[in-house]
Amino acid sequence: MERARSIIILLFLIFYLEAEANYKEEIYIAYINGDMNKWRYVIELLLKSNDQSNEVQLELVNYSYGYIAWCLGNNKFNEAEKYLAFLKEKLENLEKNEYELSMIYSYWSAFYGFKIGLNKIKAPFLGPKSIKYAEMAIQKEKGNPFGYIQMGNSEFYRPEIFGGSKKKAIKNYLIAEKLMECDSDYTSNDWNYLNLLIAIAQAYIETKDYTSAKRYFEKILVIEPEFLWVKNELYPNFLKMINR
Repeated sequence: MERARSIIILLFLIFYLEAEANYKEEIYIAYINGDMNKWRYVIELLLKSNDQSNEVQLELVNYSYGYIAWCLGNNKFNEAEKYLAFLKEKLENLEKNEYELSMIYSYWSAFYGFKIGLNKIKAPFLGPKSIKYAEMAIQKEKGNPFGYIQMGNSEFYRPEIFGGSKKKAIKNYLIAEKLMECDSDYTSNDWNYLNLLIAIAQAYIETKDYTSAKRYFEKILVIEPEFLWVKNELYPNFLKMINR
């Protein structure tokens, strides 16, 4: 009986890990193909899932975070508002459970950054909250790349008159890159890693370091040659710009 119970538990764990991996793989494929309908579909599956464990909820937070960023970048503000509500609810639950607090603080930082994206008038009030949570994420766990990503985002998007700095953004992004590259879970079919490399390339463009920007675009295409956004849009547009 004990052996049978152990086998059932093992099979459950295998099923759970495979399902988690499949969601990650589906999001990655959606990201490199620009298929945000598929991305949203995965989020909806997780929202309806019977598994409400902390692990699954944190996974859902990450996918919502990426989807909201895309919505804001494509002027889908009502859609962004909808998923921000889901994000807020999940973050509150996870923080209450004291689960992976460094990650939760990182996403709170992003949450307030998104709120600014929806209403820039609120920047003086919400900006400090975003910065505070990024700092808390780093203080809680210096090995968490997401804290440095959010600190970098804060520096990148904040106007210089309010203390923003593209060069400081790059420093934080590079720390995050180094941390991610020490963990194969981040570098193996993970949209977050490719997204960070894009952020670095774009920050180098902003600082007119075109040699470094080119190096990062080429690095991305070595890692994922079929990343359509970079292959068909970002990199060709960059080459046109520097070759004018």
